[in-house]
Amino acid sequence: MMITIWAAAIVVFFVIEAITVGVASIWFALGSICALIAALLGAPEWLQIAWFVVISVVTLIFTRPIVKKYVHGKRQATNADRVIGMKATVRESIDNLAAKGSVMTDGKEWTARSANGEPIASGSVVTVLSIEGVKLIVEPFVE
Repeated sequence: MMITIWAAAIVVFFVIEAITVGVASIWFALGSICALIAALLGAPEWLQIAWFVVISVVTLIFTRPIVKKYVHGKRQATNADRVIGMKATVRESIDNLAAKGSVMTDGKEWTARSANGEPIASGSVVTVLSIEGVKLIVEPFVE
């Protein structure tokens, strides 16, 4: 009976792994494989479950940081990212409610919105906090 359960668990965990974008259940599949081997060798159920838990947890703890680095760590920076943290000059008054406003930074004009929702007058100096789509999110510059 346990051999069937562990075989089914292996299939389920590998299917979950195949349909997810990131690494999600490979550790549990490995634990299930070890538990299946224990079942085939005639180990008692408590030992099979212990092998499943121990192998799953140990492989998760020791390999997850490495896997995460290679699977999720590849963020491609764009040239636009370099404006974050820069000062900009407000060219058109920023008013989030009216959905208008623009700033000039790094020689380019950008659509801009206020981070806290407060209007910012034309000619003011602001700091770029982030980019959302094609809009810069800014706050008034404070020295």
